[in-house]
Amino acid sequence: MLKPLLIEIGTEELPAIPFLQELGNIEKKWSNILEKNRLLCNFEFFYTPRRMVFWHREFAVKQEDSVEENIGAPKSIAFKDGSFTQAAIGFAKKCGVEVDELEFKDFGKGEVLYHKKQISGVASKELLNSMVNEFISSLNFGKSMRWASRSDSFIRPIRFLSIMQGDEIIDGELFGVKSSNLSFGHRMDSYEPFSFSDCGDYFCKLDKYGVVLYQDERRERVLKQIRDIENKHNVKVELDMALLDEVVAITEYPTALFGKFDEEFLELPSEVIVTSMKENQRYFAVYKDDKLINNFVVVSNALTDDFGYIISGNEKVLRPRLADAMFFYKNDIKNGLKNDGLKNLLFVEGLGTVYDKCEREAKIASYLAQKLDLKEVELLNEAVMLSKADLMSEMVYEFTELQGLMGYYYSKIENYDEKISIALKEQYLPSGENSELPSNIFSSIVALSNKLDNLMALFSAGKIPTGSKDPFALRRAAFGVVKIAIEHKLNIDYKEIFAELQNLYKNLDLKVLNEFFEERFYKIFDVNPTVLKAVLASGESNIYKISQKVEALNPIVESDSFKEYSATFKRVANIVKDVDLNASLELKENLFEQDEEKNLYNGFVEILNKKFQTYEEELEALFSLKTKLDEFFEKVFVNHEDEKIKTNRKNLIAKVYLGFKNIADIKEITI
Repeated sequence: MLKPLLIEIGTEELPAIPFLQELGNIEKKWSNILEKNRLLCNFEFFYTPRRMVFWHREFAVKQEDSVEENIGAPKSIAFKDGSFTQAAIGFAKKCGVEVDELEFKDFGKGEVLYHKKQISGVASKELLNSMVNEFISSLNFGKSMRWASRSDSFIRPIRFLSIMQGDEIIDGELFGVKSSNLSFGHRMDSYEPFSFSDCGDYFCKLDKYGVVLYQDERRERVLKQIRDIENKHNVKVELDMALLDEVVAITEYPTALFGKFDEEFLELPSEVIVTSMKENQRYFAVYKDDKLINNFVVVSNALTDDFGYIISGNEKVLRPRLADAMFFYKNDIKNGLKNDGLKNLLFVEGLGTVYDKCEREAKIASYLAQKLDLKEVELLNEAVMLSKADLMSEMVYEFTELQGLMGYYYSKIENYDEKISIALKEQYLPSGENSELPSNIFSSIVALSNKLDNLMALFSAGKIPTGSKDPFALRRAAFGVVKIAIEHKLNIDYKEIFAELQNLYKNLDLKVLNEFFEERFYKIFDVNPTVLKAVLASGESNIYKISQKVEALNPIVESDSFKEYSATFKRVANIVKDVDLNASLELKENLFEQDEEKNLYNGFVEILNKKFQTYEEELEALFSLKTKLDEFFEKVFVNHEDEKIKTNRKNLIAKVYLGFKNIADIKEITI
C-alpha cells in the first residue's frame, strides 16, 4: 500500500553559502537512506532559508517482505564424525538460529552450510524517525552550533518538524522537537504556526502564508522580475549565477527591486563597485550600453505592497560601503604602487617574504624570456617585481579577490607601460577550468613565473597536495601552466625548467614534482589515457609538443582500423624488448638477404629523410609501413642463425620502433 509522505525540517535561517555547498549531496544522501531501509522511491526536495522538505507522492507504508540467505563452510569442515563442528555452531549463531535448524545445499561445487530466513517488512512509520535523524547527522555544512542546553549541534537550531504520512502524524523527534502538523509561514505574515490536515493542505497553506516553497519557482520569479526591470528602464542586469543561487536560498518570497546610488561613485573602477555590491549587499550590477551605471537590483524577502522604504533603505546602506571604497581608492592612488612593504609580508614559513617570492619569479621570467626569445627582459622584470605590490593597498586588503586587478588600475594611473598593466591584471589567470587565459606572451610569462614559483617553492617546503586537500591550489597552478603553454604554443619543457631552476629552492624533489605535474595532463586531455601515457613514455616533456602529439595520435587510436595496426606494431615492440635502444643500431645493407627486409628498410629511410610539417603527417607515413612490416614478419626469420644478420634485422625493427617512439611509445597503447 502506498501513501504520500511529507517531511519538513524547520530551522532558523540557514546560511546560504554552506547550505549551497552541501546542496548537491542532499538528495543523494536521502536516497541512500531510503535504499538502506528498503523504501527507495521517487521524491522531490524543496528548500527555503527556514526549511528542508522531502515530498514523496507514493511511499510504501511497509517494507516488502524479503529473504535473507547465508552460505557457510563446506560440509567436510562443518560436519565431522556425525556432529556439527565449531564452524557450524558459529555459523548458526551468526544466522540467529539453533545449529539443528541449518541445512546443507549444493551450489555446484559440493555441499555447504546454508540457511534461508523469511524477513517480514517493517511498517515504514516505525523507521522514519531514525531515518530523518540519520539524514540530519549525515549533512556536512562545516561549522555547527549548539543551542539551549543541548550538547548536540547543527548548522542552525531546529524549530519545527513534520513527518506526515497521508493525514497521519508520524511519531518523531529531532533535537528535542517533536513531529507535528504545525508549520510556519513567512515571518512578515505571522510569528504563529499554522496547522494542516494532510500533505495537500500543507502545500496550499504554505503558499497562502507567503512562502514560495519551490526553489525553481523562486528562481524563475526573480529572473522574470529582472527581465521586467531591464525592459522598463532599458538597461542590462548582470546575472551572476552564483549570486542568483544565493538570493534564491535566502528568500521565501523574493521580489527584485531597482535601486540607485550616487553617480560620483562611478569614478571607482567598475569591478570595485560590483564586488562591493555583491559581497557586502548581494546586489546585482546594472549596465547600459555596456557601461556600468549607478543603479543596482536587490532581491527583497519582504511581504509588502509598498517597497519604497525597502529601496531607500538599501540605497542608504550602500552609500557608506561605496564611500569606504572611494576612500581606499584615493588613499592608494596617493600612496602609489610600491613593493617595499612586501619585504615585511610573509609568503610561507620557510620561503621568505612575498618580496623574496617576486625576486624568484623575476629569475624564472628571465629564464623563460631567454627560452622563448623574448627581448623585453627589463620590462618583464619590472612587471614581475610590481606584480604583488597591490597586496599592500587598502583596496585589496578589503577585497582580496581584486588583487592583480587593482595593480592594473593603479599602474595605469601611474603611466606604466601598457604591457606591464595588462600583465598585472592577468597574472593569476587561468583562475578556473573555464577561465580566460593571459592575452599575450608577455603576460603569459608573468603568469607562468607566478605559478612555477608556487609549485617549486611549496613542493620544496613540503606543502604537497594530498587526497582532496590542496590549500595552496597547486593543482590549479600546474593546470594553468599547461593551458597557457598550449594556448600560446610555447615550447617550454617542464622537466628542463624544474631541473635548471632547482638551485633557487632547497630540498626540491624533482621526481615527486615531475610526477605530480604529469598527473595534470590526465585531467586536461579528454583522450584514451593510454594515448597520453604513450606520448609521455616517449620521453617528451615539452608541454606544447605533448599536446600536438596527443591530438595527432588519438584520432588514429580511436579509428576502427587501429586494431589491425595495433597487432603489427605491438609485434614490433615485442621483438625489440631485448635490444639496447640507446646503442648505435648500425644497419648494413649488404646483410639484407630478402626483398621484404630491403623494402622495409627503403620505406623507413624514405620517411626518415622526409621533413614533416605536422605530427599527423609523420604518423600517417609511419603507419603506412604496416604492409611492409606484415610482409617482413611473414617472410623474414628474424632470429637468423648468423648472428650478424640476426642483429641487423633486429636493428631494423628497432629503428622503426624508435621512429614511432619519437612521437609515442606504441607498446603503451591499449584499446
